[in-house]
Amino acid sequence: MYNYGKCEICNTLLEEKNIQQDFWIKGKLVVIENLPAGVCPQCGEKVVNGEVGEHIDRLLKDSNRINKAPTISVPFIKYEIESMAV
Repeated sequence: MYNYGKCEICNTLLEEKNIQQDFWIKGKLVVIENLPAGVCPQCGEKVVNGEVGEHIDRLLKDSNRINKAPTISVPFIKYEIESMAV
């Protein structure tokens, strides 16, 4: 277990959790799951340690792995003021 210290935003002690984090790579959404991170229970700020950050970098540069990964379908909604009528 890594000691993440306190949140830089609200000074609350960070808790280690496994999270899902999304990244946009060349216009493609990539989601990494089971990512160890320090998460603030107060404001939700998330941080990773250096070793995890380097591993994320390697994962995101591995186009072969990304292309072979399972995919998910997500809704894609365009923001339009006109459609927000009450």
